[in-house]
Amino acid sequence: MSRIVRIASAAWPIEPYSAWDAFAARVEAWVSEAANKGAQLLVFPEYGNMDLASLLHPDVALDAAAQVEPLAAFAADVADVFAGLSNRHSVHILAGSMVERDERGLFVNRARLFGPEGGTGFQDKLILTMWERNHWSIAPGAPAITLFDLGFAEVGVIICYDCEFPEAAQALAAAGADILLVPSCTDSLAGYWRVRIGAMARALETQCFVVQSPTIGAAAWSAVIDMNVGAAGIFAPPDLGMPANGVVALGERDAPGWTYADLDLDALDDLRRLGAVRGPAHWDEQPDAPPLYKRLL
Repeated sequence: MSRIVRIASAAWPIEPYSAWDAFAARVEAWVSEAANKGAQLLVFPEYGNMDLASLLHPDVALDAAAQVEPLAAFAADVADVFAGLSNRHSVHILAGSMVERDERGLFVNRARLFGPEGGTGFQDKLILTMWERNHWSIAPGAPAITLFDLGFAEVGVIICYDCEFPEAAQALAAAGADILLVPSCTDSLAGYWRVRIGAMARALETQCFVVQSPTIGAAAWSAVIDMNVGAAGIFAPPDLGMPANGVVALGERDAPGWTYADLDLDALDDLRRLGAVRGPAHWDEQPDAPPLYKRLL
């Protein structure tokens, strides 16, 4: 009997809230919908909880630096909401990331993962974009990645820009990852495609399933998530038993809602053993980077 995991990836429209209860009710409705469709793992996007800035004074919501600390103050309450929903609906949830104060006392972009039995963990964004470096007051996460054992799958989280670089994905794959989650927030079509190409490249080279979840829509009231472009997508290595183009499921661009896919982990194991290509662990030819020589011609 195959090991099938049903994934739900959110294309999350950025919308303002009139009160905290409106946020909690909205998240409840989304989680309930996916759980009722049989999803076991729900993925929300990078900065998916940053729309809580709409609960701050409008001048603060329009000031990227000023909103960091008051938004981080919501983090514990946000975690309580998602932990409760994970337990109530018996699903695993990667919550939308948001700014939080980390163990070093620095503000980081943190995504939290919740399990139905009360287990929880987090992954911080490791590499900041130029906008985050130049216009904001957050720090890169401490250089660490975590492999999460969900019981039915081994999962890693690579936040947006991080997936455009191979190192974290390769380390997770070497540790046994089956599925890589890529929550994203991009403000242009080019940005969306950079992350999507990165996600598909990571699926190819690691022989893992990769799930991209984006923010979408315009929010003129926000200094951070004012423009959002993307489509939810679930990707596979294009090899034995998988779609030839590597696309397992793809939502409509800039259309809100869940995109679902049933991922066969046994088929993924077969691909790794019997596919037309192999991952780096199969080969001895170049276990380390070859020497590089520079020559002037």
